[in-house]
Amino acid sequence: MTASETHRPVLLDESVQALAVRPHGIYIDGTFGRGGHSRRILDALGDAGRLLAFDKDAAAVAVARQRFADDPRFEIVHASFAELAAAVGARGLARKIDGLLLDLGVSSPQLDDPARGFSFASDGPLDMRMDRSHGRSAAQWLAVADEADIAAVLRDYGEERFARRIARAIVTQRESAPIARTRELAELVSRACPVKERHKHPATRTFQAIRIFINRELDDLRDCLDAALDVLAAGARLVVISFHSLEDRIVKRFMRDASRGPRLPKGLPVTHAESVGRLRVIGKAQRAAAAEVAANVRARSAVLRVAEVIA
Repeated sequence: MTASETHRPVLLDESVQALAVRPHGIYIDGTFGRGGHSRRILDALGDAGRLLAFDKDAAAVAVARQRFADDPRFEIVHASFAELAAAVGARGLARKIDGLLLDLGVSSPQLDDPARGFSFASDGPLDMRMDRSHGRSAAQWLAVADEADIAAVLRDYGEERFARRIARAIVTQRESAPIARTRELAELVSRACPVKERHKHPATRTFQAIRIFINRELDDLRDCLDAALDVLAAGARLVVISFHSLEDRIVKRFMRDASRGPRLPKGLPVTHAESVGRLRVIGKAQRAAAAEVAANVRARSAVLRVAEVIA
């Protein structure tokens, strides 16, 4: 396996342990990546167990088919985990899934491959699509998007305080030449930012924001979480690893709200079962230990949250 194909899963032991894998269970790895979590889950499953994995990225799907082609317990779906309900329903597995694991964000092979356009560390085409078989690339979107829309994306998905300045610079630049390369965008953002943070490239938030927008990452996460309660069995575990505050906020609120149950008017005649939540939050949010962060800088921002379906 080449360096560009490797990926070190963050919080691997903690997340698979939280999944509480049963040998005969049916599990979903919603973000296959390079199969680190899938491998651990399969190791814990018996012959009657089953693992269904998802990934938007055709390269990840190809790795899955190569690595696990001879394992009848494993199936890979080339799709976003937002399509969870349809895929599970088509296989007759609704309310039969014993655990769902989501390792959010972008994988190391995607970041490390300049041809994918996710990172400003190396120059490459400004693509950023996790699924390159359809949809607009980052360059195509930046070539036509309104200045106000660009600023909104940078502000809402990147929490970029200089969003308007950067959006104006992008629109000005594209009037003379399209912005087609990662280095072009990174240098433009650097020039547009009047204040630089120590130890952080000025384009970090811009690249994050555009990537999230192009891939509908937060919308897909919301869709997946909403579908989870319709596919998970009673006693199933929902395990989510997020890497920035926007993702973690969505996960935290979803688990909190689903554990509280519906908000009903006072005095409404309902049974106890109708008033309680569908989830029980398991423990507190976990972060990677110092040793893991030292070995893998990507682990620094990871947050692991766990909940269990109670009905």
